[in-house]
Amino acid sequence: MAAQTEESDTAREQTKAEQDVDQVRQRAARDQQRLDSGAVTSPKDLENLQREIVSLAKRQGDLEDVVLEVMERREAAQERAAELTERVGSVQGRIDDATARRDAAFETIDGEIASVTKEREVIAATVPADLLKLYDKLREQQGGVGAAKLYQRTCQGCRQELAITDINDIRKAAPDTVVRCENCRRILVRTSESGL
Repeated sequence: MAAQTEESDTAREQTKAEQDVDQVRQRAARDQQRLDSGAVTSPKDLENLQREIVSLAKRQGDLEDVVLEVMERREAAQERAAELTERVGSVQGRIDDATARRDAAFETIDGEIASVTKEREVIAATVPADLLKLYDKLREQQGGVGAAKLYQRTCQGCRQELAITDINDIRKAAPDTVVRCENCRRILVRTSESGL
């Protein structure tokens, strides 16, 4: 935006400088016509007119130098604005690509959520109501994980190794007994890798 503003400011400055040059040219042309027409006969007036034409020529040269300097600055501003516009376009392209990938990932995740939710509903229908209620309560308390695998005598929920007395109690418990971690209170899921 700053580069575009600078470019438009230098464009206005260039237009103004070119108008100044045109005014000086027109005045010099009028004075030259008066001189060439012979309408001025007084030697003093002729001398003043010639001095004014020389002065106007110098003024015109100075103003043309200003126009050139402004044109150079405008060209530099245009190049900078074009470069920045290209960079903005490139960044916007990357943003659009990232947004598309994010939206695609959201669609995938939403599909997975719907699938897992259906699976959970089917499985939850087979779990006793009191156990499901306990699991949901623990899941809410434990950041979304209400049950954890017992692996090599370590609770995978809190990553704490269970005390030998707790392991012995779990060994003695019936397979359908709900056992919980003494550290994090999550329901422990026993497998052949539990180390019992």
